Amino acid sequence: MAKQLPTRPASSTEIDSFLRKRNAISTVREQQPRLLFCLDATASRQPTWDRACHLQRDMFLAAHQGTTLSVQLCYYRGFNTFRSGPWTSDSQQLAAEMGRVYCEGGHTQIQRMLRHALAEHAKAPVKALVFIGDAMEENADTLCQLAGECGIRQLPLFIFQEGRLADAQQCFRTMAKLSKGAWASFDQSSADTLAALLGAVASYASGGVAALERQGTQGAKLLLEQLKD
Repeated sequence: MAKQLPTRPASSTEIDSFLRKRNAISTVREQQPRLLFCLDATASRQPTWDRACHLQRDMFLAAHQGTTLSVQLCYYRGFNTFRSGPWTSDSQQLAAEMGRVYCEGGHTQIQRMLRHALAEHAKAPVKALVFIGDAMEENADTLCQLAGECGIRQLPLFIFQEGRLADAQQCFRTMAKLSKGAWASFDQSSADTLAALLGAVASYASGGVAALERQGTQGAKLLLEQLKD
């Protein structure tokens, strides 16, 4: 079927109106607080991945309600695979993106994740980075150097570790402190803890420390203890 041509060309008034609306939408998006949400999707997380991903998706949807955050989902897995999605304020779109992520064997790529975060922050400020992972297989000094750069540039890291691998825990704690962020651990029996932490970070990204203090939840208190150190 042949396409129908417009019955008349748009007037200059209609074009001006369209451009004003487009610019207004663009301005609102630019003013939304931005949050990076990063996942370790390597094979070590496979045993609990399906349940964890489902929980993380549901928890982040709950945390995202009532906020005006713009979120970018990032993850690494397999052989040198690193993916970053579009910035979105649509929580359903974010949930769909998370649902398509699956685990694949490979080494951690935390350094790559941090470099990506700093590059995004240079384009437009990112209020916070959330990282959920269980292991660290890279040079700790390099990761801590990058975390320190995040701190200098006011990009705090909120690192939520699944399990308690000792070498990873030591590095993650130091990274969080250097970035002026926070660290916490969780497991599959403490899903409520992770839900509270994600909700607290969403509040922090939207309104800073004052928003955390107003929230008054256990997750907020846990983060505030470290943010005020």
